[in-house]
Amino acid sequence: MDESLAESRTLGKPTGGNAATPLISVVVATHNRAGRLKKLLRSFDEQTVPPDEFEVIVVDDGSTDETDRLLSENRTAIVIRNEFAEGPARARQKGWQTARGQFIAFTDDDCRADSRWLEFLLKAHRANPGVIVQGRTQPEPEETLRLANPLARTIRVDALGPFFQTCNVSYPRALLEEVGGFNSRIPLPSCEDADLAMRALATGCGAVFADEAVISHAIEEQSLSEAIVAANRWASMVALVAEHRDLRKAFPWRGFVWRETHGRLILALLGIGIATLSRRRLFLLWVVPYLTLRNGWSPRGISKTAAALPKLTLVDIAELTVLTRASIRTRRLFL
Repeated sequence: MDESLAESRTLGKPTGGNAATPLISVVVATHNRAGRLKKLLRSFDEQTVPPDEFEVIVVDDGSTDETDRLLSENRTAIVIRNEFAEGPARARQKGWQTARGQFIAFTDDDCRADSRWLEFLLKAHRANPGVIVQGRTQPEPEETLRLANPLARTIRVDALGPFFQTCNVSYPRALLEEVGGFNSRIPLPSCEDADLAMRALATGCGAVFADEAVISHAIEEQSLSEAIVAANRWASMVALVAEHRDLRKAFPWRGFVWRETHGRLILALLGIGIATLSRRRLFLLWVVPYLTLRNGWSPRGISKTAAALPKLTLVDIAELTVLTRASIRTRRLFL
């Protein structure tokens, strides 16, 4: 543990929990999501794994809402409180270092665990000693109507990798100790989970997908301004790809573009620019792949795209701007 983490932990000792040594520990970092966190904690009470075989560790990363009261009323979770927000990488690092389980499962404060989540994670660990176990993540079924909003945000994971998001992943504790856990120098909530997984996989540990270990992820409807501001968190993507070159295989356009929308928007902008300078309107056809990507060529799809495109284009531009600046700073191209 680095010195700064050691000092931070002394600000408040963990509270709560059982005396028995658990088999698996669940670590959750939370920040100002009391309503969502309440649902998550309730789902832990419904686990089929006996209560004495798992523990829940919640790291409150400087929340200013009702989180403190909620956690004070919870008698089963071990609680670590940060006076100020330090970022999810540091929060999760504190969580798993406090944990006592042989296995460390991570999920997020905007999730809800299926009642057999831990059961199937443990089953996968027993069948595959020493590996990373990734579970299936689906958008929250109770909130699917929110997906009609083009700026809605959620996470869906239906197959193994490549990012091993902390909404649903489990590691042997020994593996976390071997690689040192999360990189605490990553301050924003992005890439810290993928970075950990890449370093762990480099040891040759391997990974498996546990399809029946299900987490439901919240669907959040963002405003345009919120979506544009949120683009700043993805600046660390460039450093991630530069550090772990094999990750480029997971991205389109030979691994130099993060989203397909980014690649097609770049093509569209080039087409508009060339058509303007050369006065050859044929180059405007380069815009078509971007216009038809999300909803296809049907009249209904084109109409749906046209209604949402102004907002989506602004978000794509914001993300490209952030990635361009990070690419220049790191001298590694990733857009």
